Amino acid sequence: MKIIVITSPDLFPGEAFYINAMLRAGVHRVHIRKPHFSKDQVASLIKHIDADLLKRLSLHDHLELAAELGLGGIHLNSRNPQPPLGFSPESTLVSRSCHSLQELEQHKPTCDYLFLSPIFNSISKTGYQSAFTPEELILAHQQNIIDNKVIALGGVSLDKFSYLKQIGFSGGALLGEAWNAPDHFIEQVKKIVTQGTTAV
Repeated sequence: MKIIVITSPDLFPGEAFYINAMLRAGVHRVHIRKPHFSKDQVASLIKHIDADLLKRLSLHDHLELAAELGLGGIHLNSRNPQPPLGFSPESTLVSRSCHSLQELEQHKPTCDYLFLSPIFNSISKTGYQSAFTPEELILAHQQNIIDNKVIALGGVSLDKFSYLKQIGFSGGALLGEAWNAPDHFIEQVKKIVTQGTTAV
């Protein structure tokens, strides 16, 4: 099971330090999501990430920075539905946000992995409620809609990973739990990786 962390949309004290520590602890990828940041602000954050970890970063905004700074992924969504000009899929992973099973089926052929949300009630967004019943998710897995390309998002916490694995997700993306108490989160990731229950 892959652990993916999405950054806080706002400035977070010591953020680059924590991104480095999370990736070193065993987080599979970190998604840089700063919808209100300028290109220079996003670049400034990335320049404080260790060079050997850049391939494990994915960008949600200012996607052209992926090629300019040597990042390993771009993430497509409603703000940025298409890859940037000059994009090279040979060297960069493509992921996408999906909010329905139909979207998963539509975009799976052109993406390396996809987020499906919201799976649980959100930790970080008030009023952002689960959109799927357990029965719907189980059936989607049986129909190979939810498979090793699909990452659960929305209210995901580390203690829900065993349940997500049973339903067929290949991992989970976290925001609220990771940044509410990052030091504690990093220690929990280390324990999980030591137990061999995630794929890093």
